[in-house]
Amino acid sequence: MVTIKDIAKEAGVSPSTVSRVISNHSRISKATTAKVKRIMEEMGYHPNVMAKSLVSKTTRTLAIVLPRPAEELFQDFFFGELLRGILAHSTRAGYDMLLAAATSPADENDTIARLVLGRRVDGVVLLSSRQNDPLVSILSKHDFPTVLIGRTEGHDNIITVDTDNVLASFDATTHLINQGHTKIGFILGLPNLTVSVDRLAGYHKAMEEAGLSVNPEWIVDAEFLQQSGFRAMSFVMDIPDRPTALVVIDDVTTLGILRGLNELGYNVPNEISLVSFNNIAVSELASPAISSVDIGTYQLGYTASHLLVRRIQENLNTGARNIIPHRLVVRESSIKDFHKRG
Repeated sequence: MVTIKDIAKEAGVSPSTVSRVISNHSRISKATTAKVKRIMEEMGYHPNVMAKSLVSKTTRTLAIVLPRPAEELFQDFFFGELLRGILAHSTRAGYDMLLAAATSPADENDTIARLVLGRRVDGVVLLSSRQNDPLVSILSKHDFPTVLIGRTEGHDNIITVDTDNVLASFDATTHLINQGHTKIGFILGLPNLTVSVDRLAGYHKAMEEAGLSVNPEWIVDAEFLQQSGFRAMSFVMDIPDRPTALVVIDDVTTLGILRGLNELGYNVPNEISLVSFNNIAVSELASPAISSVDIGTYQLGYTASHLLVRRIQENLNTGARNIIPHRLVVRESSIKDFHKRG
């Protein structure tokens, strides 16, 4: 059976160097790493991960805690792109990923207890944040390496990676105002999510600064699902004093709204204009193509993984808020006579 000492002897390095190569240690040169890995492959050596974890008290595994049941989550292209960014970095850093889903608050607590108190993983990525989130409180209390994609308050040891959602929503709403709209509605996500709170705040700020009033009926709750968008659209279009434009919390929700409007014969953007968030790939392929705020979804995931691995390897115990820049991508859904202007 090939051992680390055998690899070290063949490569002309110390056993500790081989161990660092196996652990993807950043201080080992690329040339040495490539040489050792080549010899490991030639000699058929495979690290005993279980034995190594017992000695080092690490698992080389990170957990992604899904914010809702997996069958719903993977209907949203946003989370697929987010996971792609997380996996791109974690794989490069030599960490495996464990997906954990829960269907109730009790399940969430049990999941965190198994993962954290049982030391089954080295760190946790939370994909979304709620107001007064109990998961964040538990992880913060145990000072467990955690990165939250979103925003939190009062937990200085939690690293967060986020968009400036207030500003992003302000920019989206201002775009519609600049197109001449004065009656602008907002299709909100789940109201306990911080992203919903922040984007609603940005919408109100833009309307207030423009001197425009907001009809409470123009603000409608919806989930991040196509069918939720379809239902929200039906409600909005039945309002006697309905808005002429909508800011929508998410592209998937917008696809449901767009489908409903097309079925009822409404013209987008001439009768009602739409601006959304996340800029998923299908937003450009919709008819009409959807104007959307690109929040750098892949970069959110990649940065989250990078910061979590760094927190683990350098044994850091302080958090920091990291903001990924956004940009509004303007397409046909928000500009009347788009092609004539182009």
